[in-house]
Amino acid sequence: MQDNSTTTVKPFLTVNNGVKAVEFYIAAFGAIEKKRFELPNKKLSSIIEINNAAFYVGDEEPDNGNLSPDQNSGSPVRIILQTQQADELFGQALKAGATQICPMTTEDDWRIGKLKDPFGHIWEIGYTL
Repeated sequence: MQDNSTTTVKPFLTVNNGVKAVEFYIAAFGAIEKKRFELPNKKLSSIIEINNAAFYVGDEEPDNGNLSPDQNSGSPVRIILQTQQADELFGQALKAGATQICPMTTEDDWRIGKLKDPFGHIWEIGYTL
């Protein structure tokens, strides 16, 4: 029997200000907010897409163990955004408030840059040459 189902992995980025995070991802990466779930106390959970690559963004929920990364150490997870528009999106992200960790550079067969978004998440943006 053939399994025709699709398997995906979608990160859920926990942040300390969901509204500002959604605004940042739209400005930085041209993301589209596909669906927003309003939560108590003006918090939210949203489904975001960057060129059809979906991920989730949501406010902290300490009672459920959902905390954003420590601003000093960042997240132990790196998000790899693989796109031919890497240079453009890297620049947009810096203008929108991200912090450069490593500038856009070419390593062997990979064009890549690394940054931290204003919510402590680490992004590597690049593409295979």
